[in-house]
Amino acid sequence: MRRQDFGELNAFVVVAQERNFTRAAAKLATSQSTLSQTIRRLEARLGLRLLTRTTRSVAATEAGERLLETLLSAFGSIDSTLAALTEMREKPAGIVRINATEQVAETVLWPALRRLLLEYPDIHVELTAESGLTDIVAGRYDAGVRLGELVEQDMIAVRIGPQMRMAAVASPAYFARRPPPLTPHDLADHDCLNLRLPTLGGLYAWEFEKDGHQLNVRVKGPLIFNGGRMLVAAALDGFGIAYVTEDYAQQSVSDGRLIRVLEDWSPPFAGFHLYYPSRRQLSPAFVLVVDALRYRD
Repeated sequence: MRRQDFGELNAFVVVAQERNFTRAAAKLATSQSTLSQTIRRLEARLGLRLLTRTTRSVAATEAGERLLETLLSAFGSIDSTLAALTEMREKPAGIVRINATEQVAETVLWPALRRLLLEYPDIHVELTAESGLTDIVAGRYDAGVRLGELVEQDMIAVRIGPQMRMAAVASPAYFARRPPPLTPHDLADHDCLNLRLPTLGGLYAWEFEKDGHQLNVRVKGPLIFNGGRMLVAAALDGFGIAYVTEDYAQQSVSDGRLIRVLEDWSPPFAGFHLYYPSRRQLSPAFVLVVDALRYRD
């Protein structure tokens, strides 16, 4: 495309939107006759009439409407890119809004963001902790955090943590009263601490796998919680077996306050990923946040 073609196309957009050559000429800081010649030249080159002219108004033809729709989208994309470029300076600035669970915000996001924000004080981050699966587009978040298997396919996903495993744990006092389970089927004879799923509202079916054999177990017990911390607290107090991601229970297992069982039935799975819309125009501040959070083996 020739350089002057952009001027002709822009002139057409203004006339089509204003529906008046006089107003369009004033907006483009040119004369009405010059603008009219520009439009005629564009129509002659395309071999199509783009505008229908009367003594009182101007309207786009069917071909003109199609061209206008395409140009508005293309010019909008160019404007967005130019706006993003104006944000680029020696020290990127702006606010980045991220939605995640409280556990992820504390253990994964904050350690990395703390280092970044010390280096770039003009970047501001808003972390919103929610346990459910939030629609980040509707909530006007820049990004969210989910387990890799839960990220929708139309999103860009960036791994921000290692692979994870589930851990079935209970206190020594509890296992003093009950023999430890050797298979998931043995859980039927145990008090198990249930997790209420925040999004769907049902109880989590404990997921196990061994040698390619998958098994989901519905458990029963005296308590139901909607978060991992309370599950671990109840397990520490001897109320039953909790099934949580191992990061919740790792320290208590290491110091002997909890005993882990069925470990060979809990294979690793994809850990936490930062995700965001694939068509999003990325600001320099957001790019730096993503890079700071990216997991490196």
